[in-house]
Amino acid sequence: MIRLNVSLITETEEKRKKAIEAATELVAFSLRDKGCISYDLYGSLTNSDRLMIVETWESEEALKGHTETDHYKRLSPVLHDAASMTLEKFDF
Repeated sequence: MIRLNVSLITETEEKRKKAIEAATELVAFSLRDKGCISYDLYGSLTNSDRLMIVETWESEEALKGHTETDHYKRLSPVLHDAASMTLEKFDF
């Protein structure tokens, strides 16, 4: 299995709202992707500019399939525009 922790830091409230809208839509679609075990969006209780998407995939193949979907290709650029992002990947 693969776990991705995608940290997002937004600079303004407007960008935070855009990131939340895009991430919420991405979560809804991605949960239906083949091989998706879990996919969720979290917000910090102490820093309003911090969000995190946590994804768990059955395999590298499932993750690759996800990155080739229309919803990922459409929403990922919106997230990159709205926030600075870092990615942590864990295989287990």
